[in-house]
Amino acid sequence: MDFDAITDFIYELGAMKKLKHIGTKYAGVKDPDTLAEHCFRATQIGYILAHLEGVDANEVMKICLFHDNGEIRVGDHTRIADQYFDADDAEEKAFEDQIARLPEEVQTKLTGLLSNYRAEDKATEFVVARDADLLETLFQAKEYLDCGYPLQRWIDNGEKYLKTESAKMILKSLKNKTFTDWWDNLNIA
Repeated sequence: MDFDAITDFIYELGAMKKLKHIGTKYAGVKDPDTLAEHCFRATQIGYILAHLEGVDANEVMKICLFHDNGEIRVGDHTRIADQYFDADDAEEKAFEDQIARLPEEVQTKLTGLLSNYRAEDKATEFVVARDADLLETLFQAKEYLDCGYPLQRWIDNGEKYLKTESAKMILKSLKNKTFTDWWDNLNIA
């Protein structure tokens, strides 16, 4: 067992806490969320969506947890950048290289976990995970919008990519609230 390889992989994961999403910088957000913050909330959204949609919540959570690992090596990218290179292929290659030194059983499971994430003929867990990923981005955009950043277009554009009914209903609720409403609804005297 190559524990040095496992240690290196875990240290590399730490970079997710340092890498910021860049798309919202175009809207003037000076300190955007990190990839780690995004994956954390997307994983929890995935868990909820999986239960609402009646699919395997553990699979959805695992997909959400690992889906952006390749961005550690190739960076976050925007739809603008996607016009110039295939970022999905670059992320997949980076992920393969990241896990290449891990135990074979772990490599096999992680490769299988993400192998269909971007495929067109997705299993239901992949659809739910993609919706969780997108919903997390839309929640973040709404928080920035509520703080005055011009991100309404992100929310409007994102809506057309959601596939599950539960995600669409959550987005409908998101649009009718501000990000601070949650504490106004607490029963604290």
